Amino acid sequence: MSTSSTSASVVKSLWRKTADVSRKLDNSLGAVHGIGLTEYMVLDILAQAPQGALRRIDLAEELGRTASGVTRLLKPMEKIGLVSKASSERDARVSLVQITAAGETIYSDATASLKQKSSSLLGGLTEEQTDTLLSMLRSIS
Repeated sequence: MSTSSTSASVVKSLWRKTADVSRKLDNSLGAVHGIGLTEYMVLDILAQAPQGALRRIDLAEELGRTASGVTRLLKPMEKIGLVSKASSERDARVSLVQITAAGETIYSDATASLKQKSSSLLGGLTEEQTDTLLSMLRSIS
């Protein structure tokens, strides 16, 4: 098998496994916390941001989504009070997305669930294999 064929096989397998893991995490988070993995990732990124807020375009870049896709994603999250719009202190023209207190609570609870489900999903790997997998994923450009 050629290197390009092997690379294509790896990418296809990675895509399939990512979809499977995402589905399992979506189901787990949704059943307990009422959010999916994508909403969790929004909350995770905002929770790590300075003052818990980012410009929509920066959030889109972090999520690997378009700005319009993030806007569509945020509407229901705003409606249920997980995130809110905020103004930039430096530039009134800039609109920020900010995690709310309710969003922080859901995020904290969902993080515990995510850690537990992740341990279950990766339970067949040793700590060394997990570290190697993480290192390999980080090296993909």
